[in-house]
Amino acid sequence: MAPRNLPARSVANDPAPPLPVEEAPPRGPRAPLPEGGSPPPTVAPGGLLAVQDPARSTSRSAQRAASPRSGGTGSGFIVGPRYDLFFFLLPPAFALLVGAAISGTTLSEGEFEFLGEDFSWASLFIGVFIHAHLVAVFFRSHGDPEIRRVYPARFLAVPVVLYGAMLASPWILISVSVIATFWDVYHSGMQTFGFARIYDMKAGNDRDAGRRLDQVLNQLLYAGPILGGVTMIDHFEDFEEFEEVGTTVFNAVPAFMEGHQAWFTWSLVILGTAFLGYYVAAYGRLRREGYRVSMQKTWLLASTGLCSIYTWGFNSFGEAFFIMNLFHALQYFGIVWWSERGNMARLFRMQGRRFGRPATLALFLGLSCAYGLGVQVMDTSITALWALTLVVSVMHFWYDGFIWSVRRQQV
Repeated sequence: MAPRNLPARSVANDPAPPLPVEEAPPRGPRAPLPEGGSPPPTVAPGGLLAVQDPARSTSRSAQRAASPRSGGTGSGFIVGPRYDLFFFLLPPAFALLVGAAISGTTLSEGEFEFLGEDFSWASLFIGVFIHAHLVAVFFRSHGDPEIRRVYPARFLAVPVVLYGAMLASPWILISVSVIATFWDVYHSGMQTFGFARIYDMKAGNDRDAGRRLDQVLNQLLYAGPILGGVTMIDHFEDFEEFEEVGTTVFNAVPAFMEGHQAWFTWSLVILGTAFLGYYVAAYGRLRREGYRVSMQKTWLLASTGLCSIYTWGFNSFGEAFFIMNLFHALQYFGIVWWSERGNMARLFRMQGRRFGRPATLALFLGLSCAYGLGVQVMDTSITALWALTLVVSVMHFWYDGFIWSVRRQQV
């Protein structure tokens, strides 16, 4: 999600996915099945590392909740204890602490001029970090030849067509900007959902056990506090961008939401509480039928949910966008580096060189942050530049839905 303190007309997106249609990858030679004959887990559109299989009912999933074919690794971690803690598990709590620490300080309130734009140190950092993580997806989608060959039209033609359409039509340009805001909310929730499902599989559970429950829970925990909290209007006021194309009809949307927010808030509190009770009871039933509780998943969902509710819902520190974007982007950098470090070494011709690994990491972060800095200081009145940032954002949300396939051995 792009920060709301960017220059006017900057991309209004973390994270965080109109939604992508779930499609099976192109047919081709199938990899041999693992021992036991069960197809390996895959990744679904809509969220990083989600599971790409038709959703099944909780009761049906429970029949195979802890199937030995699920392929648990024993450790329960995606990469390893230290890596997972730093990049995946602790970032929500860490971001909340950082947001509390900088609130009201010169880091967040003191402004200075940089290349013609006014920033605080916090707004400049988070703006660069957000847009850096958005462009990082291209190291996988376009930088990995195996991934690129699978969906050439999506990677080469669609961005060009979308960019041309936005340049040709201000309506399309504004529509994409507004859509990106709410696509990002969905995408961000699905990222946490994806990590949770991977932790379930690492624990040895069946890929379908509790899948729908987790999907609903993560949207409730991420989008719910936005819809019912104090930051709601910050998202819905993006509809006012349509004034730039001469219409005020969409101004009624933020006005309606603000006027009825109490209704949305209490509806979410009542329905959300009921669903949480159902969620716990359903997982209790799964556990009695063999489901193995992943402590990593439990911590991830609890810490992310509490951070989201407190931050989006109350914004006590005034740093909601900083906090939520910080941990979302950090998690994304962690998964991209883990999965693409070898490919990036080849791309940068660093294989076998002394200090090749740190040099590759420096190039990865440096190039990503250079783009992020460019977005922060660009003249957003130049439509060609603004449209380019929107293409990067929307492709990030869309690509994440299908470029992380476990079944095709892409992760």
